[in-house]
Amino acid sequence: MYRYVKRLLDIVLSSIGIIVLIIPMVVIGLIIVIDDPGPIFFKQKRIGIHKSEFLMWKFRTMKVSTPHDVPTHLLENPEQYITRAGKALRKFSLDELPQIFQILGNRLSIIGPRPALYTQADLISERDKYGANDIKPGLTGWAQINGRDELTISEKARFDGEYAKNVSFLFDCKCFFGTIAKVLNGDGIVEGRKDDMIKNNEPNREVIHHE
Repeated sequence: MYRYVKRLLDIVLSSIGIIVLIIPMVVIGLIIVIDDPGPIFFKQKRIGIHKSEFLMWKFRTMKVSTPHDVPTHLLENPEQYITRAGKALRKFSLDELPQIFQILGNRLSIIGPRPALYTQADLISERDKYGANDIKPGLTGWAQINGRDELTISEKARFDGEYAKNVSFLFDCKCFFGTIAKVLNGDGIVEGRKDDMIKNNEPNREVIHHE
């Protein structure tokens, strides 16, 4: 029953979000172009519910000169490729704002496991163990407020599975308000970390792919 309520909440809240944030998003787009002329958005192939594929949108945070289709953690000194505007967008997760439209379009939910990259076979496989691939991915989720980029694949999958097993209005509220606190503090973002991510074949934050 809650899944119908959850979808209604997604529609209502994403609609309100679009109305409230449309002007700030236009301003962000202008800043991106002024800072580093090129596309405002980029698309990434991601894994949705039941392991279906879709293109997820983000604001571009990397320079146009960044090597294409290279995971951030494999770049030599990845910080040099992040634009000045991109650093602020990433710190406060503002690069994710275009996904509000995809929530309205029913590709994403506000709360759910973050959609895996199609190349993250290990994460997808781990999520299968917990049934986390069988619920709609989200803009934020339980794993995001329990470590975000600092988590290993197995830890992420475990948190995603815990959410999948216990989806409820109160759990969604906990994730929602927990995310706000994390974003305001800029917690859990690690650019170019090379230890566990490389061992687990886990790309960090983004795969660079300019459209």
